[in-house]
Amino acid sequence: MSDEVKRVLYVQTSGVEVPEKSATAMFLASAAAAMDVEAAIYFTQFGPTLLKKGAGEAVRVKKGTVGATVKHFIDQAMELGVKFYVCQPSLDLNDMAKDDLIDGVEIIGGAAFNDLALESDQVISF
Repeated sequence: MSDEVKRVLYVQTSGVEVPEKSATAMFLASAAAAMDVEAAIYFTQFGPTLLKKGAGEAVRVKKGTVGATVKHFIDQAMELGVKFYVCQPSLDLNDMAKDDLIDGVEIIGGAAFNDLALESDQVISF
């Protein structure tokens, strides 16, 4: 990679209702951050449900197993410096409020998301 800063924005649209889709964006964002790529995840539609307090501990990536929880992937990503953004209207969609979210999450609207997307080298959606 060149010395130029690289930025990747991942968009997480599914939430606790689809556990098998819950960790991919976090796993890839963690890998990007470990490669010195600025990585962020934007949680929209049902994605914010993954960031509800207590949900990460309750949701396992593979249904019906004792495998890794979503919290494992959240913690790993945050430790590596991945930024977490939540869509404000999606909080309303899921009957959630800021106080329902784990620490370390920033709530943004559509214009801020578009700015993030325009500043990113790649935008990948799940």
